[in-house]
Amino acid sequence: MKNFPSRKELLNHINTVSFAVNDIQLYLDTHPDDEEALAFFHKYKEQRIKALEEYAACYGPLTIDSTDESCGDRWNWINEPWPWQEGGC
Repeated sequence: MKNFPSRKELLNHINTVSFAVNDIQLYLDTHPDDEEALAFFHKYKEQRIKALEEYAACYGPLTIDSTDESCGDRWNWINEPWPWQEGGC
């Protein structure tokens, strides 16, 4: 049996990697030829995508980008607690 991270753990990880992606994007706007920064961007962008997919598979989609991972033949967003709701984590 696979041990899934808690909703709170996944949200914290998504927030962390999303911050890293957003921050490095700003840096790359002024340093577009920095290969090390570009590699950092790709690494954390991939981690963010995987974390969003994992969240969608476990708890439902968090963003519109991950709807295919959990919706199947039905639009289920309304059936789960929103990430910011008290007791949802």
